[in-house]
Amino acid sequence: MKYLVVVSTVFGLVAAAPAGAAPGDKATAQMKDQGGKTVGTIALIETPLGILLTGDLTQLPPGPHGFHVHAVGRCEPPFTSAGGHFNPNNRKHGFHDSAGPHAGDLANVHASVDGKAVVDTFAAGLTLSGGPRGLLDQDGTSLVIHAKVDDYKSDPAGDSGDRIICGVLGKAP
Repeated sequence: MKYLVVVSTVFGLVAAAPAGAAPGDKATAQMKDQGGKTVGTIALIETPLGILLTGDLTQLPPGPHGFHVHAVGRCEPPFTSAGGHFNPNNRKHGFHDSAGPHAGDLANVHASVDGKAVVDTFAAGLTLSGGPRGLLDQDGTSLVIHAKVDDYKSDPAGDSGDRIICGVLGKAP
C-alpha cells in the first residue's frame, strides 16, 4: 500500500495516511447558547489527515471568538461541564507556543455585525473514532465558542473568556 506523507510545521504534525483514502465518518454538533437556544449546526467530516468542520452560526456577539474542541461531551451552562480543551498529547495551548497547540485548538470564529458566522476550518490529525485522537470516545467531546478572541498563546485557553456557545458531538448517519 502506498502512503501519502504530509508534514505541517504549523501544527507540528507528521501524518501518514493511505494515498487516495476516502473521507470517513461524519458527526454533527447542535450549537446552543446558555439559554438553550440553538444558534447553528457544525458538521464534522473525517478526512485522511484530520477533521473538516463546517457550519453556520447566528446570534453571536460581533467580532472574533475563541473556538475549541473540549474533552467532555456535556454542555450544561455555563459550559464548564465540557471540561478543558481536547489535549491527548498534553501540549500547551496555542499555535504561537512552541510546546503547543492542544489537539482541540481551532482557528477563531469571526461574527459579523449581524451576529452571523461561517465556520470552515480544519483540525489536523484528529479522527472521529479510534485511538487517542478520536473525538467520539466514551465520554464524548464538545465544541465551544468563547466570548473573546483566542490570542493563540496564553495557556490554557488563549485568554478567550467565558464559554458562550456549546455543542456536543454526535455521530451523523
